[in-house]
Amino acid sequence: MLKNLTFWVLLAIAAGIVLGVVKPATAIEMGVLGEKFIALVKLFIYPIIFLTITLGIAAMGDLKKVGKTGGKALLYFEIVTSFALVIGVAVAWVMQPGSGVDTSLAQGVSVDRYVNQAKQFTWKAFFEENLTLKVLLAAILCGSLLSLYASKEKILRPLSIVSKYVFKALHLVMYVAPIGAFGGMAYTVGKFGPSTLVSLAKLMGAIYLTMAIFIFGVLGAILWMYRIHIWHFLKYIRHEILIVLGTSSSEAALPSLMEKLERMGCAKPVVGLTIPAGYSFNLDGTTIYLSMACIFLAQAYHVHLSLDQVLVLIGILMVTSKGAAGVTGSGFIVLASTLQAIKTIPVEGLALLIGVDRFMSEARAITNLIGNGVATVWISNNERAFDRIAMEEAFAEKTPAADQ
Repeated sequence: MLKNLTFWVLLAIAAGIVLGVVKPATAIEMGVLGEKFIALVKLFIYPIIFLTITLGIAAMGDLKKVGKTGGKALLYFEIVTSFALVIGVAVAWVMQPGSGVDTSLAQGVSVDRYVNQAKQFTWKAFFEENLTLKVLLAAILCGSLLSLYASKEKILRPLSIVSKYVFKALHLVMYVAPIGAFGGMAYTVGKFGPSTLVSLAKLMGAIYLTMAIFIFGVLGAILWMYRIHIWHFLKYIRHEILIVLGTSSSEAALPSLMEKLERMGCAKPVVGLTIPAGYSFNLDGTTIYLSMACIFLAQAYHVHLSLDQVLVLIGILMVTSKGAAGVTGSGFIVLASTLQAIKTIPVEGLALLIGVDRFMSEARAITNLIGNGVATVWISNNERAFDRIAMEEAFAEKTPAADQ
C-alpha cells in the first residue's frame, strides 16, 4: 500500500481538507503547490499530443481513415454533449435547486471580472489562442506528410525514442502528484470553506447527482455497447480521477490518461486525435454545470422560462459550452457569456455561485476527464482499432503502472 501512488494522493487530499478546516490561512498559502504541479504537467501536454498523433498517423498511413476518425469524433462529441445538456436541464427542472434561495447573498459581490472576460470572448480568439488545437493540427499535418515519405523510418525511429523518454519523465513527475493534490484541496477548502456550501447545498447535491447519472447512465451505456463495464474503466483510471479531484483541473491528468488509454488497447492515432479535440469540444461536465446553473439562477430570481425559452437556452448552450477549455474557472466565464446571450436571467446572479464554483469545478473536471476517456474507447472500438486482450490485461493489473 505504501508504494501505491493512489493511496498517497488520497491521503494528501484528506490532509488538505483537514488543513483547510483547521487553519484556513495556512491552507490558502498551500495553493501554490497545486498551481506548480499543474504547470509542471502542462509542460508535457503539447509534446505528448504532438508525438502521439504524429507517430500514430505516420504508422497508420491511411489518411482517409484519419479523416473518418476525426469526423466521427466530432459527431460523437455533439451527440453526447447534447445528452448532457438535456439531462442537466431536466434534473434542475425536477429538483428545483434555486427555489427559496436568498438572492440578497449576491449583493455587494462584484462579477465584473467575469462579465468583462465573457464580453471579450470571440470564436476567432478561441481558435487563435487555443494552443491545443494548433498542436493537434500541426501534428496531423506532420503525421500525414511523414506517411507519404518513403524513408519515414529514419524520422520515426528518433521520434519514438523521444516519446519514450518524455513518458518516462512524466512518470517521475507523477510522483509529486500527492503534493499537488494536497495544495489544491487545501486551497479550495481554506479559501471558500465548508460554510459556503450550506446555503447552496441543494444545488451542489443536484449537480453531483446529475454528474453521477450521466457517468453511470449515459457513459456507462456507451461502454456497454462494446461489453465494457463503466466501473472497471473508472477503477482503471482512478489515479487520474483523484489527481483531478485534488487539483480541480482535468488538464493535470491529460498526459497520463492518454498513456493509460493506449495501454488498455486504444489505437495511438485514435487517442491522439480524440483526447486533444475532446478537451475543446467534449466537455460533458462543463455542459451539465452550465445548463443546471442557468436553470438554478432562473428559479432563484423567479424568472419563469417557457418551453420555447428552455429550447433556446439549450441551443445557446450547445454553442457557448464549446468555448470552454478544460481549465479551472473557465466554465464560470462561459456561464457569464451564456447569461448575456439569454438576457432574461440576471447576470448579477453569478455572485451567488462564486463561493461554491471551485467545489463544482472538481465535479466538472472529473466528468470531462471520464467523458473523454469513454469517447476514446468507444471510437477505438467503432473503428476496429481496439485491442480487447490488452484491455483485459490492463484491467487485471493489481497495481497499474501510473500507481507504482
